[in-house]
Amino acid sequence: MAAPHLSSSSEPHVEVRGVYKSFASRPVLSAIDITFMRGEISVIIGGSGTGKTTLLRLLIGLEKPDRGSILIAGQDIVPLGDAEMNRVRRKFGMVFQYAALLDSMTVLENVAFPLREHTKLSEREIRERVRAKLADLGLNDVEHQFPSQLSGGMRKRVGLARALMLEPELVVYDEPTSGLDPFTTELVDEMIVSTRTRLNLTSIVISHDMASALRIADRIHLLAEGQVAGSGTPDELVAGKVPLALRFLQASSIDFAVARAWRKE
Repeated sequence: MAAPHLSSSSEPHVEVRGVYKSFASRPVLSAIDITFMRGEISVIIGGSGTGKTTLLRLLIGLEKPDRGSILIAGQDIVPLGDAEMNRVRRKFGMVFQYAALLDSMTVLENVAFPLREHTKLSEREIRERVRAKLADLGLNDVEHQFPSQLSGGMRKRVGLARALMLEPELVVYDEPTSGLDPFTTELVDEMIVSTRTRLNLTSIVISHDMASALRIADRIHLLAEGQVAGSGTPDELVAGKVPLALRFLQASSIDFAVARAWRKE
């Protein structure tokens, strides 16, 4: 597996500036500042209750911050209304935690869903595009199967195929390795890296899996108690340049050498 590399682009794609969010007067995110660079894989990591899910919902416009701004390609999405926000969401592809496939639909129907909802393509064009995307992700001969007939890794790939159908410039993955065995986790990690490499996508991964983060990330942002406790490249975190992140790593009982070796394969 080719190691991820920092993007040569110095252009911010998503900027979170001074974002504060509370629920029932309880702060969930406090003065969050994060920049996601175009073409990079950024992993937002932290334990349960650290604000990862809230940040995800803010990024895709499902929640509004109490204060602060969120810029997508320079446009602040916080003031946008529903119609304008729906246009912005076309820039996003979303891969949900458990793939969120519709069990009553075949693979082809699941992947075709965004095209049928948001385009005026003919059925023939839709089927051709879906089959091409499935083949691109190594999903040949599964279009007539149902999600229940697929392995966990295959369901993740089908979810990614669906997320890519509207040709987004940014893909958000919500806990992509949750509930997967180690072998399937590595396959999903490879999928994330190879998709970014082939399509030059900006990728934001919400995760609690530090081993996976070390393998795939260009940059890791550690959330703790609703704040950014540290940010850096995987090598910087492993080297101890972010003390709290190092303690998080040590508590995760990760074999750093194995993670580094995976990145160099």
